[in-house]
Amino acid sequence: MKPSDIDYNALVPELICRDFARSRAFYVDLLGFACLYDRPEDGFAYLQRGRAQIMIEEIDEKGSWFTAEMEPPFGRGINLQIEVDDLDVLVGNLRGAGIAFFREPIDRWYRVDEHETGQRQFLVQDPDGYLLRFCQHLGERPTQ
Repeated sequence: MKPSDIDYNALVPELICRDFARSRAFYVDLLGFACLYDRPEDGFAYLQRGRAQIMIEEIDEKGSWFTAEMEPPFGRGINLQIEVDDLDVLVGNLRGAGIAFFREPIDRWYRVDEHETGQRQFLVQDPDGYLLRFCQHLGERPTQ
């Protein structure tokens, strides 16, 4: 695939990781992201799952952009919501790999003006501690 063939999102988080191979395997093998392209020699990959895109990059003390000392867990204060069509498949993959959930799967309804929108969701941390919230849309209903 050529870079010009990719429909790049306007916002794509780039997650710094300690072990590129481990993080790439977590996102691709367990979470079902496709690798659109990578540069293993640089510890970099551009990943996509559905409409969600992220980049992962291994720590490079001379080239990475740090605003402070990197200490695990990375990504404190942020969670990345990723909408999927097959939440139960992910739950099975993670349970099968012995990965602990930060928050177990649950159905949640959130008020949006005069309606509520529902999603089944769970939270899991990646190998570096980034908090990922996977969700599957349940529909809408009048405010309860």
